[in-house]
Amino acid sequence: MGTSYLFYPEGKVGSQMQSLTATRMWPRFKAKFIGDRAFYQMALAIVIPVIVQNTVTNLVNLLDNVMVGYLGTTHMSGVAIANQLMFVFNISIFGALSGAGIYGAQFAGAKDWARFRETLRFRLLVSAAITALAIFILNLWPTELLSLYLEGEGNPGDSSAMLLYGLEYLKIMLWGLLPFALAQGYSSALREAGETVLPMRASVISVFVNLFFNYVLIFGKLGFPALGVKGAAFGTVFSRVAELLVVAIVVHRNLDRFPFINGLYRSVRIGKNLAKNIMIKGMPLFVNEFFWSAGMITITQILSTRGLAVVGALNITSTFTNLFGVFFFSIGTAVAIVIGQSLGAGDLELAKAQVWKLLFLSVMIASVLGVILAISAGWMTQIYNTEIEVRDLATAFMRASAFYMPFQAIANCCYFAIRSGGLTLVTMAFDSVYIWVICVPYTYALVNFVSLGIEGIYPLSQLIHVLKAILGLIVVSTGYWARNLVGDQG
Repeated sequence: MGTSYLFYPEGKVGSQMQSLTATRMWPRFKAKFIGDRAFYQMALAIVIPVIVQNTVTNLVNLLDNVMVGYLGTTHMSGVAIANQLMFVFNISIFGALSGAGIYGAQFAGAKDWARFRETLRFRLLVSAAITALAIFILNLWPTELLSLYLEGEGNPGDSSAMLLYGLEYLKIMLWGLLPFALAQGYSSALREAGETVLPMRASVISVFVNLFFNYVLIFGKLGFPALGVKGAAFGTVFSRVAELLVVAIVVHRNLDRFPFINGLYRSVRIGKNLAKNIMIKGMPLFVNEFFWSAGMITITQILSTRGLAVVGALNITSTFTNLFGVFFFSIGTAVAIVIGQSLGAGDLELAKAQVWKLLFLSVMIASVLGVILAISAGWMTQIYNTEIEVRDLATAFMRASAFYMPFQAIANCCYFAIRSGGLTLVTMAFDSVYIWVICVPYTYALVNFVSLGIEGIYPLSQLIHVLKAILGLIVVSTGYWARNLVGDQG
């Protein structure tokens, strides 16, 4: 009886204390990580058009992938390795626009449209310069670059076919580089100014143009010739021209809605101090995005040395993970715009508070999507007309990627928060330095010195996302990144 008396109050008190602790913690947790209705309405007004735009783009990429895959695994893999090079170009354009984007978002927050116009000029000029350099490189060494992904074990005939199809696809894709770059310059400026619907509409139109021409040109429908992978490339080029035309025509016909467009091409003037500061902030971002994307395709190349089947499986995996990742990666756009505008308006404390709420939202979305992807991975790969080995590998890779999605969401939000305050060298260390110093050597060691099959190596290779998420949280929690950059620009 005495024993039960001694333990009963202790258990009761412990239970009461746990309940009291939980009661006290919930308001603090809610205040830090959960926003009010007005906050989510503002954030979703930015994010939803971006999600729609990127979802439609990735859905059409999936359909493109399936259509090319119907031609055969070698066709699909040839296009996939060519798109690795396109990936570096696309991300480099994103990086080149990011420096001007930091100032653009803050000028928009300060309602300084004259200097916002100068950031748009900067974007267009830099995009054209990078495109010229990319065309030069890809014309000079196309075979050498594509061959890096064909070193794994497999049929030599398949390897030669993949190279041939990759070269055919790449040669035509070069014509779409400049329209893509200019469209991104316009669209990024529009988003920072608060106009997210027009870029979304332009993108939706372009992807349906892409889908139509891919269908008729790959398979020779409606009287068009059957061009195979060349048809897929032509469809993409036509879609990029369509996107640029839609954005440019609408913007230049509505100068009252977009005052920063008025006089855009009357001169090439960019304020000396502004140009200098964009270069100081932007060059590390450009270098970062170039080396980050180069690091990502290097990791893909390292993994591909485990066999030609891995090339196809990684292509299928990236197609679906990009589609699912749209929903939480797009929140990075909200972080860049919302936080950038708060910083530009001089409200640093508000910016710090907003980051945690957007980050929590991103993690919750990523967790749900990860579960859905893991459950559905097996049947989704069945839509591909490819070998069972390729489908099985893709299923295993997708399930591993699904587990790490919440960590990717954390790292993504932290990246955009750090970038919004102009800490571009820290951003560079967090992104490209991390991938080359940690990720590439780690993946190389796994592939070359661990006796596991690729099914075991791939999940281990994804552990890099966990460490990056932890590092991002540490940097963001300091609040050091929150800075107003536009108060004294000339």
